[in-house]
Amino acid sequence: MSNQAKQWGAIIVMIALFAMIAFVTNLCSPMAVIVKNQFGASNLQAQIGNYGNFIAYLVMGIPAGMLIKKFGYKKTALIALLVGIVAITIQYMSGWESMANCAFWVYLIGAFIGGLCMCMLNTVVNPMLNILGGGGNKGNQLIQIGGVFNSAAAVAVYIIMGALIGEATKATVSDATPALFIALGIFVVAFIVILFTKIDEPERADLKAIEERDHAKAAPAGQKDKYSAFSFRHFKLGILAIFLYMGIEVGVPTYILQYLTAPVAPEAGQVAGMGMDAGIVGLIVAVYWLMMLVGRFVGGMIGGKVSSRQMITTVSIASIVLILFGMFAPATWTVNVPGIDWAELSVIWANVPVGIFAFLLVGLCTSVMWGGIFNMAVEGLGKYTAIASGAFMTMVFGCAVMVAIQGWVADISSNYMISYFIPLACAVYILFYALIGSKNVNTDIPTLGE
Repeated sequence: MSNQAKQWGAIIVMIALFAMIAFVTNLCSPMAVIVKNQFGASNLQAQIGNYGNFIAYLVMGIPAGMLIKKFGYKKTALIALLVGIVAITIQYMSGWESMANCAFWVYLIGAFIGGLCMCMLNTVVNPMLNILGGGGNKGNQLIQIGGVFNSAAAVAVYIIMGALIGEATKATVSDATPALFIALGIFVVAFIVILFTKIDEPERADLKAIEERDHAKAAPAGQKDKYSAFSFRHFKLGILAIFLYMGIEVGVPTYILQYLTAPVAPEAGQVAGMGMDAGIVGLIVAVYWLMMLVGRFVGGMIGGKVSSRQMITTVSIASIVLILFGMFAPATWTVNVPGIDWAELSVIWANVPVGIFAFLLVGLCTSVMWGGIFNMAVEGLGKYTAIASGAFMTMVFGCAVMVAIQGWVADISSNYMISYFIPLACAVYILFYALIGSKNVNTDIPTLGE
């Protein structure tokens, strides 16, 4: 098989993993509706799945980078898939009647283990696509194309979970069983496919040759390299950017879902919402991820010509405008939002405040943020890229922190719209990073490979 064919085989496998990450990760937000009903949780407590899933990134990010350095991308992906199978099995067990007394904690453990899996897969996928694309604009382009499939899987999750949940006030963990089985099947199939797929790992091979060639330039045996990925200012600011980005990507659709399904006249301590059927809301929120799919498709098409800095500057400004409009537009201004009823293969229309439609459009903006921020953050790191990717992944736990803060703000203010000040602040920082923070001011640091 030619090198070009092998490279395309590796690209296809990495893109498939990108889709898997979205399917499993995005189970957490619809599951919050179930957690609120079954366990009587507040908005802050209901996001337990997201907390467990994304805090795992903090634990596993750097070890994942070390696994890649020691075992390579393929073996790390296989380990991650085995961990994922265990995670989904535990989450499924939380719906058993025999687990009723401890279901809350069983589900949390499953979500945490699932997060370990997602972290390892993310640590494999992002640098591998960047490397296979040769870095720069082409690397960013491949990451954006992978993001198209990532978004498609996210759309599928919200549609499936919306149909399974039905009436939010009666939903239980066992209702999500079909979705969990789908995720389990995906992991098993992916493990088999990757096990028998040859994946060239150019970075490891290149770094080995480079280190042998430049041995005289490297630190003497037993002496620690005085530099690391954290020696680069743009990388440190970049991992903070991804920390805050998670607050936008997940926070915006999560609280659309909470707002639209919450009762109009809630019990004491709960926040009022629109009282809509969860099945309809699932179709509506899926539009957010559909917007991400469209945005990533466009990003993939133009990624080879438009720099990451230009992309992120544009979409961060648009995010700020859309979030502000969504927060302050009168609730009496309404618009019909489309959704696709896949069971009937028909388009449904739901009347929602125009501000909600603005929030849905934020998906167009967040679509290219992940790939663009990653591309800028690791640009010029050379031999530090693998470990940097692991450190980068630890910051994904920002989702757990920012979504929790947004839920807390919603609870104390008794207003979902006020809580959107959190993703707004995140968008402002990302604009700063694109304009100023992403510039590499440490070009004098040797990276053994540039």
